Amino acid sequence: MRLTVFWERMDEHFGAGYADTFARDHVMAELSGRTVHDALDAGWEAKDVWRAVCTAMGVPAEHR
Repeated sequence: MRLTVFWERMDEHFGAGYADTFARDHVMAELSGRTVHDALDAGWEAKDVWRAVCTAMGVPAEHR
């Protein structure tokens, strides 16, 4: 998954105004105690980060 697709999905699910705030502030166990930005900066694949967000936030399967 390209980062552009990842951010499009984040915007679609959380809204363009909140996606980045969520990605900077929300620490998730599914990302080993990291935020989305921290995980991406640490080299996690965008698809794995998206899957973790989906699991943590209960994103419906049709939006995954």
